[in-house]
Amino acid sequence: MNNSHFFAHLSRLKLINRWPLMRNVRTENVSEHSLQVAFVAHALAIIKNKRFNGNVNPERIALLAMYHDASEVLTGDLPTPTKYYNPQITCEYKKIEKIAQHKLINMLPIELQDDFKILIDDDYYDETEKSIVKQADALCAYLKTIEELSAGNNEFKLAEQRLKKTLSERNTPEMDYFLEIFVPSFSLSLDEITLDK
Repeated sequence: MNNSHFFAHLSRLKLINRWPLMRNVRTENVSEHSLQVAFVAHALAIIKNKRFNGNVNPERIALLAMYHDASEVLTGDLPTPTKYYNPQITCEYKKIEKIAQHKLINMLPIELQDDFKILIDDDYYDETEKSIVKQADALCAYLKTIEELSAGNNEFKLAEQRLKKTLSERNTPEMDYFLEIFVPSFSLSLDEITLDK
């Protein structure tokens, strides 16, 4: 049996820093970002089901969110202003991402590839799943801006405004619920979030 480098590659997601063009109070890597997106996507799916008559699988959505940036272990994290500079660059970068997704999948033993391609290759996400993962991804980026601004880093001011606009464009009842119930705590100190009410 041949060795697979799949998980050795995934372990390197922790070496890829996000927000590479920005001065950060605390550096965030792709591995920890993916875990936070999984937490938030899972919550959005549960909220959708419990509060807004949804019928989605929260566990599958959490897994999709865990793997949503896995291809960045091969491509790196291209800064958003570059990635979306114009439609041609966006289109070409999407092609590069797709090639990287397939390269990652092909690192797996053949008998495991089908099980992982439905998590790594976003062509296998249905529209609702894709939407929830994108919402969670944008929410987590927005949370990063709140944390940085709360720490006095004004470098994230424009990013926060841009992400507020993105969130309003992806607006759903479950996202509104999450924003109202969970997001205000992100601008509080540890003492403030641990005090009993």
